[in-house]
Amino acid sequence: MIPLTRQQFKDYCLRQLGFPVIKIELDDDQIEDNIDTAVIMMQTYHYDGKMKVYYKYQMTANDVANNPIQVQLSNNIIGIGKLFTISSSQGTSTKDGFNMFDINYQIRLNELYDYTAGDYTYFEIANEHLRMLEMLFTGEIPLTYNRYSNVVNIWAAPDRFGPGDWTIIEAFQSLDPTMTFWQDPWLKNYGTALLKRQWGTNLKKYQSVTLPSGMVLNGQQIYNEADAECKRLEEQIRVEYEDPCQFIFG
Repeated sequence: MIPLTRQQFKDYCLRQLGFPVIKIELDDDQIEDNIDTAVIMMQTYHYDGKMKVYYKYQMTANDVANNPIQVQLSNNIIGIGKLFTISSSQGTSTKDGFNMFDINYQIRLNELYDYTAGDYTYFEIANEHLRMLEMLFTGEIPLTYNRYSNVVNIWAAPDRFGPGDWTIIEAFQSLDPTMTFWQDPWLKNYGTALLKRQWGTNLKKYQSVTLPSGMVLNGQQIYNEADAECKRLEEQIRVEYEDPCQFIFG
């Protein structure tokens, strides 16, 4: 059966270890702890364990008076990317927003109507050039973020924002464990390996334990096999399933 809930996932992992044919020496709290570990690993490194989201935030008078401006995010945000401001250009606009002397406004006013019947290459090159000038002389608004405080610090110039202005924060949000990622093949294998390693840890002090059925269990061997499988899967998620490196604060 394909697991769709946490309980079904738990039952699946235990069946992979031989339950109910053999007794698995695990406490229920140990099982839950190891499932939590597997979920955290999935949410942190697997591209299917998180998603890109955009948070909009409207500045208040208190925000503008503070330096840095602090924006509280939800607990499931694991990192942030970019900051987008609702203005025509970071380098030429102020807290008052658009103005007729803005260079982007002038380009649109005087040049844009010509692009409906011709090549827009010049327009694209001009915008790239302006963006490069902004990066050289103005730069991006600096951001700092820590996932355990869930606060984004925006280090903007005092006149950059005004009360009522909007900003958009690009963020990376871990998926809710109640969602149906329990059927992911990597997560099922890793969850099973973690439970097997915990089982081996519980049995390590016993060597060659003989069950009532006559079966012999070797706790150290179970632990060694599971530990090797855990390390293989941890390497696999970083090599095969992790998103490419990018600039993320968190």
